[in-house]
Amino acid sequence: MKGISRMSIREVSEVLNTEPSEEFLKACAQDERLGIQNLIVRYYKEWEARLVEAERIEALLREEKQLWLNGYLHIAGIDEAGRGPLAGPVVAATCILPAKFNLPGLNDSKKLTESKREKLFQQIKEQAIGYAVGSAEPAEIDGLNILQATKLAMKRAVEGLKVRPHFLLIDALELPSLKIPQKGIIDGDALSASIAAASILAKVSRDHLMGELDKLYPEYGFAKNKGYGTREHLMALRRHGVSPIHRRSFAPVQQQLDIV
Repeated sequence: MKGISRMSIREVSEVLNTEPSEEFLKACAQDERLGIQNLIVRYYKEWEARLVEAERIEALLREEKQLWLNGYLHIAGIDEAGRGPLAGPVVAATCILPAKFNLPGLNDSKKLTESKREKLFQQIKEQAIGYAVGSAEPAEIDGLNILQATKLAMKRAVEGLKVRPHFLLIDALELPSLKIPQKGIIDGDALSASIAAASILAKVSRDHLMGELDKLYPEYGFAKNKGYGTREHLMALRRHGVSPIHRRSFAPVQQQLDIV
């Protein structure tokens, strides 16, 4: 490599985007060109941000690491999406992550933008040891109640795994019907990498499904509201009545049925 003084700013930038040596970084720091100084400042800011992110991910693996040390190899995180909407299924997902993965930005799905969720959705599916999605339909929600239907969706997700889980980490709940060692964690999607990954799989899977249901029932705006009781959704409910995918046991839907 030629000396840094003979390199253009573009050439220096390309080297900094790889894995520059300490010697190269020192040479950049000593270069008096303003463009090089700006590049080296940006490099160290990005380097520090990567360190902070690595520490955050490390903290998300605290539960998993303890379980791995205790001999549980396949740890399945479980979470749900769609307990609150007036329409559509409740969807659960489970995900078994490897000990080494590359999922920058992994977090509780509620803290991520839609575009970031979509990106992580693909990355999680590519890197996971195993994952599966389960759901409970509106009629099951009405027949059981939303809590029991959520547990049913979670159970179906676990049963859909092609890799046998040795331990379950579940967001806020326990699943006694599954005879697998398990632990419920309050706010688990913000405290466990496996649950966070499951929360993204569940959320994006449900969003995609609501987009498809919107094609069948376009008058309710499901692609936008995902079945939640927005002002526009409630107005459509009053105007068009109850669809086959509305949860009839939920108060706003029940009120509309009572009017009819």
